[in-house]
Amino acid sequence: MSHHHHSHKQEEEAKKYDYIYYVVALISGMFVGAIVDRGLIYIPVGGVFGLLTAALFIKFLVRGRENV
Repeated sequence: MSHHHHSHKQEEEAKKYDYIYYVVALISGMFVGAIVDRGLIYIPVGGVFGLLTAALFIKFLVRGRENV
């Protein structure tokens, strides 16, 4: 039972730092959007795609490492 509690606490601790993935993805996506150089509209579009990529990364890769 204590192992389950420890695992839950570890998951909460990891969730606290998820915002780092989102910030890095947002900045990277906006940077890529700026590099595309097809107009200013691609900067926020790049940011949105960056956030979506971060969400998928966290959901499938980061959360999946606990089950290995």
